[in-house]
Order: sequence, then structure tokens, then C-alpha cells
Amino acid sequence: MDIIGDRKFVEVPGAKTHGLPPLLVKTVPGVKRLDKMMGIATDIIEQEDMVPSVAADRFADDESVERRKMDLALNLVDQYLGLLCHWYWGDAVIEWIRQCEITFGGRMELRNLLRSDLWPHAGRSSFVTLLEDKAVKTEGVGLEKAVGLRLAFRQMPPIRCCSDQFLFYLNNSVAATAYRTWINTTPSPIASLPPERFEFEVVNMSVDVH
Repeated sequence: MDIIGDRKFVEVPGAKTHGLPPLLVKTVPGVKRLDKMMGIATDIIEQEDMVPSVAADRFADDESVERRKMDLALNLVDQYLGLLCHWYWGDAVIEWIRQCEITFGGRMELRNLLRSDLWPHAGRSSFVTLLEDKAVKTEGVGLEKAVGLRLAFRQMPPIRCCSDQFLFYLNNSVAATAYRTWINTTPSPIASLPPERFEFEVVNMSVDVH
């Protein structure tokens, strides 16, 4: 077992580099009905009464109120699209981890690395750490948040099902709690996988959002 700083790495038998399944990443290149999404976001603003201070200002005209509503709607849509990007990344990573577990199970030299009754051992979260150690380009997506969102939602709920509080404040804490709980399902201590012993491709795939 190698120890670097406060991190422990499992010992991979032999000296060869192991190829892992490709990570098939789904991205969100655009939304066909952005006008519809903006309409839903505007409805959320109306229902949550998010512009009372502007609307109550006796010096504010209708144009100012509508401009404020438009700004808030754009912000809501932007927050939601960011969550979609994270969720699609998380979905891809969870599926990749399943494929990696199959790969580990089929190779004698890797099979025991995931057994929690042996020490040191890796866990499913070790694959997320491996992605971070390999400096996989995520275009600003946080992998732990992405996986946490996927763990919390089997399917990302449509924007109409998301409150403004969730979009603005709560999504980070929900994702972090889900990710931390997931890690804790594996007995400690969890060792990392040495990044120099593994290689894989990242394939960027496009999906349409309806």
C-alpha cells in the first residue's frame, strides 16, 4: 500500500496498466423549447411571489416589474440547465462505475481490490476520485455534485417540479448529502486507485432535451 500525504492507495498486482471501459458522457447542448421553459420559470416566479419588493414600489412602473421577472426567469432557467449538465454527468459516471466493477470482477489481479473485508480496499467512490486524479475535463461540472444529484434523482425532475429554493439554494446540499451517504455505505478506510495504473477514454455524447 502506498501512502501519499493523508491518502492511501491500493496495491495493484503486477506492473501493467489496466484499460477500463470508456466513460460515455452525455452533455446538454441546447434546449429546443427554451420559450416553454422560460414560461414555466415565469410561472414559478409568479406562484412564489418572488418580486414583491419591486411590485410594491409605488415608483416602479410595469416595465420595471416585468424586467425584474424576466431577469429572475432567466436566472432560474440558467440554474436548471446547470443542474441538467451535472445530472447527465452523474448518470454517465454511475453507469461507468458499474462497467468498471464488471471489469474488476473479471480480472484476477483486480478482483480483490473492491472487497471490503480486505484492507486496504477501494470502494465505488474510488472511481470518482480516479476521474478527479486523471483530471478528466468536465467543463465546470463538479463530479461529486454530479454523482450526488444522480443518486438523489433517477430522472432529473422537470423545471416545473423544482422550487425556486431548490434551484437557488438547496441543490448543493442535497447533492452533497446524497454523495456523502453513498460513500458511507462502504466501510472505512477507503483507499484510492493509483491513477498511473489505469487508463480509459472519455467519449462526449450529445443528447436532446425535450
